[in-house]
Amino acid sequence: MPKKAGLSLLGRSEAKIPVSPAEARLETFSNPARRNYSIHFETDDFTSLCPVTGQADFARIEIEYVPNRLCVESKSLKFYLASYRSVRAFNEAVTNRILDDFVKACAPRSAVVIAQFSARGGLALTVRAEYPNRRTDSK
Repeated sequence: MPKKAGLSLLGRSEAKIPVSPAEARLETFSNPARRNYSIHFETDDFTSLCPVTGQADFARIEIEYVPNRLCVESKSLKFYLASYRSVRAFNEAVTNRILDDFVKACAPRSAVVIAQFSARGGLALTVRAEYPNRRTDSK
């Protein structure tokens, strides 16, 4: 099967996980369909670091999006998410950065990132970020 142009990770077993999200690249390919449909990614293997204590924060990450012209290639997404393992940031910042980077990479019609962080001190935290922003101000 010929390699798709612009996909550098797919089919390469020697590829290394980037050391940070800034060095990671979300690779894309042309959307093969014209209709609206959704794509759902999920992983239970996400980790980042608490910016205060440096302890690992574990999370389940779900990304659901309706592609426009481009789709995100799953291996590049796996490597991108793995690059957070040494990032010190609050859970809210991590979730919103994932959404921002995802939208920048593929300009979807819509996207949602849900990050369910494991309990610390008896309290679990779930962050949901959406594109486009469906902010509801009560003005």
